Amino acid sequence: MKVSNGCIALLAAAAFMLATVDAASAQKRGGVLKIQHMDTPPSASMHEEGTVSTNMPFMAIYNNLVMYDQQKPRNSFETIVPDLAKSWSWSADGKALTFKLREGVKWHDGKPFTAKDVVYTMELLTETGKEKLRRNPRGAWYSNVEKTTANGDYEVTIHVKQPQPSLLALLASGYSPMYPAHVPLADMRRRAIGTGPFKLVELKMNEGVRLARNPDYWKPGKPYLDGIEYTIIQDRSTRMLSFISGKFDMTFPTDVSVPLLKEVKRDAPHAQCTLRQTAVSTNLIVNRDSPPFDNALIRKAMALTLDRKSFVDILSEGHNAIAGTMLPPPEGVWGLPPEELKTTFGYGDVEKNREQGRELMKQAGYGPDKRLKVKISTRNIPTFRDPAVIMIDQLRHVYVDGELEIIDTAVYYNRMFKKEYAVAVNQTGSAIDDPDQHFFENYACGSARNYNNYCDPEMTKLFQAQSRETDIKKRLKMVWEIDKKLQEEVARPIIYHGVGAGCWQPHVKGVVIQVNSIYNGWRFEDLWLDK
Repeated sequence: MKVSNGCIALLAAAAFMLATVDAASAQKRGGVLKIQHMDTPPSASMHEEGTVSTNMPFMAIYNNLVMYDQQKPRNSFETIVPDLAKSWSWSADGKALTFKLREGVKWHDGKPFTAKDVVYTMELLTETGKEKLRRNPRGAWYSNVEKTTANGDYEVTIHVKQPQPSLLALLASGYSPMYPAHVPLADMRRRAIGTGPFKLVELKMNEGVRLARNPDYWKPGKPYLDGIEYTIIQDRSTRMLSFISGKFDMTFPTDVSVPLLKEVKRDAPHAQCTLRQTAVSTNLIVNRDSPPFDNALIRKAMALTLDRKSFVDILSEGHNAIAGTMLPPPEGVWGLPPEELKTTFGYGDVEKNREQGRELMKQAGYGPDKRLKVKISTRNIPTFRDPAVIMIDQLRHVYVDGELEIIDTAVYYNRMFKKEYAVAVNQTGSAIDDPDQHFFENYACGSARNYNNYCDPEMTKLFQAQSRETDIKKRLKMVWEIDKKLQEEVARPIIYHGVGAGCWQPHVKGVVIQVNSIYNGWRFEDLWLDK
């Protein structure tokens, strides 16, 4: 019997509908997802914090205008999907980005979401409104935004000074939620209100975070979970043992090191785990405004003592990646290729570099009989502490004697923002794999996240030029040039780009761990428990 094309199309549509129904019916409702957390989030106010300790537990209470598809493991322009915005469009000159907003969305307190909230949020981020953030870690992202205007209750336009294709990607980051205009900023730090799939129930210092299902969530049928509980356990070994014993459904998703992953796989063979690039670099920051580190000779000597391969071999059994400031390929699009890295300052022969470093230190007045003593500050979690110990050992080769200073998370970032340190082993995460985020946030003059006050107006011009470039090949070469100059100027010496694993029990379904950022995948509205 001959079947018409129309019948084939109808049969295909019916099959698709049945498959969709089957997939939806497979998801069970209910249950509380129990996740480990490594330390207390400084607050629940996403726009005022600079750590995944805040980003991960609280992303689920918010929504963005747009976001990265939570079912796709790689963030890219192609995976940006609507969220509170139904659609978006650029003006012909590339200087106006207009969003049409969803109607009927409610904040957790029942108030309606409107264009007023978008304007309010953007004015917070651009520091042009009446209310001011306590600190604005990502304000530099939006330095090109001129203003945001509302056209009625459900349409907004973001106007930029110069074309900036990456603006949509910045807005898709998990760090870019919308805030309610009617809620005081002080309340957002401990009693945050969003439009997301979960509501904040409780944030307790040194104990944990509890979220509950939002029954009025604007996405029908979601979330599937009744709630999420994050329990703070300071000791990583204890965290691993408690996961292996089945007390928790999921580890903190970046917490499992390469050696610990072997133990988890051995002792909990049914656990699901993923090891991937985290888009987090471990780096050396030096307070260049604090003598004697205002001397460029000393800063260069400290950069030249780095034996990056030693860090990588000791901490990750060779899995961490040696690279410049941008995430290296193949996971990253913009990172320096190996042939470029070989000719970059500080990446050549270690012994020759150290000999040069010792000569620079002698020129600065130091040597084997007059050593420089300094505190090496770092955050009190293993991924910071472990490389800091190695750093102290390596600095000895250039006449620098370091004493480890361990600082709890809530205090550490305050100290970094206020520049109250001399030398620190730090970690810098890339919220998106795009130079605009990385350059403007970490190296632009005056940025809150520019912890060591690196400021070069000529480099800022280069940052702006690459941002406007629409030809990808041309932009890539510009980014490589900038990356190499940042290393030469010892802006923030990159030690390595780290890998990390997250593990979850086999009854946790719908987990998709993103491979080129640890900041954008924690909405959790699609997760469910098969038990």
